[in-house]
Amino acid sequence: MSRVDGRWRAALGSLALTLAVSGCASDSAEPIPRVTQPTDLPSQPTPSETTPDPPTGARDPEVVDVLAERLEVPWGVDFLPDGAAVVTERISGRVLRVPPDGRVSVLGAITAAVPQGEAGLLGTAVSPDFATDRTLFFYLTTGSDNRVLRARLEGSRLGASSVVLDGIPAGFIHDGGRIAFGPDGHLYVTTGETGNPELAQDPASLAGKILRITADGEPAPGNPDPGSPVWSLGHRNVQGLAWDDEGRLWASEFGDSAWDELNLIEKGGNYGWPRVEGTGGGPDFVDPQLVWPVEQASPSGLAYAGGHLWMAGLRGQRLWRIRVSADGGATRPQAYFTEEYGRLRTVAAAPDSLLWLTTSNRDGRGTPTPDDDRIIRVRP
Repeated sequence: MSRVDGRWRAALGSLALTLAVSGCASDSAEPIPRVTQPTDLPSQPTPSETTPDPPTGARDPEVVDVLAERLEVPWGVDFLPDGAAVVTERISGRVLRVPPDGRVSVLGAITAAVPQGEAGLLGTAVSPDFATDRTLFFYLTTGSDNRVLRARLEGSRLGASSVVLDGIPAGFIHDGGRIAFGPDGHLYVTTGETGNPELAQDPASLAGKILRITADGEPAPGNPDPGSPVWSLGHRNVQGLAWDDEGRLWASEFGDSAWDELNLIEKGGNYGWPRVEGTGGGPDFVDPQLVWPVEQASPSGLAYAGGHLWMAGLRGQRLWRIRVSADGGATRPQAYFTEEYGRLRTVAAAPDSLLWLTTSNRDGRGTPTPDDDRIIRVRP
């Protein structure tokens, strides 16, 4: 049975009332604090590709090696306790194991995934309790919806999968797809508005949201509405999640025709789409911390390492480094590797402190080389 049944629809409907009464905030305990947005920013705070970072001891990132080649649109990346990565391929539906020595092996495939447009097998997350439960989580598009599945890793093979959360609207475009466990132990799920912008403002829809659920697919304790998985709304298409050292949640989001966004996510926050793109939403919406012209970003993956956020750009074909201050400000973005590797999909922080960067040149929108798609290791 779909989890968006009568019980869920009633809960989602009550979320609309909750948000209408309380605005973006909630009186319940919050695992992630609300952060006041700056009021002295220009109408669109755009980044510079050339302004150097202030002296912080940080050096420019450098490529260590190309770890893997000739993959088919690697999308999700997360790490096992032994340092190897679980990597998903969007089009093939394969689930790969990629160790630090680059010897790629196939764990299995998610056959329910339907690759079309921007959809298919997308994000993956390793259970925080993997040492005991051996469980992996996946976000995928089927013929009828987007959903989260889980499956146990049985030796070197992926076992049968089961549904964690289904009934998320799906589309040819804007399917979201990033999943990650937060510092609170709960699973965060990004969804797109599927090309139907009004779904992002509809609290009774799971589209255009960031969801927060338990490993069993139930609304996580402390959500804005106890009966709903919705954590924040008003999103066009979020594909990047990262937590900084203070436990604050950041998200990278595709804009429409003008501005891509980096957002600091608040419990119950409304991020404005489609009422506003970029900054200037007024008191009803949370403004982004930074915006980019879409040709410089089209951001997908997001990671945090060394006091900086690292954001992968598809159309922008570059890796952005963004300084994060102690009080939660995002400043002084700087671009690296511009047009050197083509479209960059995912950036993930590995246990050995390197960044793993995946290309997305075989997704129908890039110009692949014979070596694409690749996993590149970067020293931040």
